[in-house]
Amino acid sequence: MPTARVSRTLPATSAAVWRLAADPHAMGRWWPRCVRVEDASGRQFTQVLRTPRGREVRADFRVVEQDQGRRRVWSQQLEGTPFERYFASSVTELRLTPKGDETTVTLEQRQRLRGISRFGGFLTRRASRATLRDALAGLEEALG
Repeated sequence: MPTARVSRTLPATSAAVWRLAADPHAMGRWWPRCVRVEDASGRQFTQVLRTPRGREVRADFRVVEQDQGRRRVWSQQLEGTPFERYFASSVTELRLTPKGDETTVTLEQRQRLRGISRFGGFLTRRASRATLRDALAGLEEALG
């Protein structure tokens, strides 16, 4: 199972980071290629992502675990979507570790590949790591 993990210490309190990172509607401000979030209700949300060619793609997610202020885990709902051809599962985890006025943010993405795609683990891990690095940079920028 390809797993990508990146961390970065941000110059903000964990409460400030959590307010931004745990709000699905704010993901358009920091998550790569996310144009907006729709249908956010309770523990579910839909990201509208823009591909490099300008096409918009919808991706549905469900929050599967949450430790208020410290950890949030969301899983992509793949059944019936174009992503289903490539992934058996895709889970993203956000963890916060407070350090005074700074916070170490760790993003981890675990994906199980489907079919012939399962041989592309290295490429999937590399692409996920790049996305997570961009997400951390976007989070830092959005925090100001």
